[in-house]
Amino acid sequence: MKIQSIIIGMALFGGLTSLGYAQTTTKPAEKKYQARAPKTRPFGAEAFGPSEQTTIRWLGFAGFFVNSRGTTFMVDPVLEGFDMPVLIDFPIAPKAVPRLDAVLVTHADNDHFSVPTNEDLKRVTKAYHSTIYVDSLMQNLGLPAFGHNIGEGFTVGPVKVTLTPADHAYQNAYPGMSKRRFKNEDACGFWIQTADGTIWAPGDSRLTPGHLTMPTPDAIFFDFSDSEWHFTFEGAVKVANAYPNTPLLLCHWGSVDAPEFSPFNGDPARLAKAIVNPERIRVLAPGEPFRLNPLRKSK
Repeated sequence: MKIQSIIIGMALFGGLTSLGYAQTTTKPAEKKYQARAPKTRPFGAEAFGPSEQTTIRWLGFAGFFVNSRGTTFMVDPVLEGFDMPVLIDFPIAPKAVPRLDAVLVTHADNDHFSVPTNEDLKRVTKAYHSTIYVDSLMQNLGLPAFGHNIGEGFTVGPVKVTLTPADHAYQNAYPGMSKRRFKNEDACGFWIQTADGTIWAPGDSRLTPGHLTMPTPDAIFFDFSDSEWHFTFEGAVKVANAYPNTPLLLCHWGSVDAPEFSPFNGDPARLAKAIVNPERIRVLAPGEPFRLNPLRKSK
């Protein structure tokens, strides 16, 4: 489902004013403030080489690139062809990617499952992994894809990955948006275990009790947008405070020029005022490296 269609559907069923658009005024509305990501730090083939550590790079949107001691994979990469104006320069073009052991996709929305990006990555990607539903879409594109149930695991070289639950079947709340009845298991998160620590990519989801009772991860790909079909801002604060020492690698913010659309509009400054240990927030520029290290956990 394309994001523009989501916005239109929300407007039709929720009223245009819910998206901040004036219905009767003749004066153009002043553009709402939108936090923006730092200036992109491009990277190239050197980032895909052998390594003695695990390095994470935010790609913009909800996407990340991970090189874990030479095993390379991307999560939800969007590197071209998005259907709305963007605020960032992408840190690498798909055709400049030399190799990937895998691409992991949390769900079918095009700000996570970018068809243009993944088609251009196909030539260098060994495997694609997602839910059973998204796997069916990948198979239709001729991608070397594998579908998994929630709770199932797979490996990418020495990296172990397990699908975690998500609650993101928003399509069912808007009659006419889709002919298909969506299920929660159509979307997922990923629990990623590397030699240097554990990464949790929750994906897009409403807050569930399970999100607050995970083992402590060493980094979270952290969506803090104030959207009812995501954690909400208050829910994101609860998640952050449930793991009070875990670095929060911010995502799903500062990338899309849509100041009235809440899923794209987290503000790191607001988050810093609301959570414990705000110094662990990582406001990465697209392409900026972050080294993963294991936390010291109490026994």
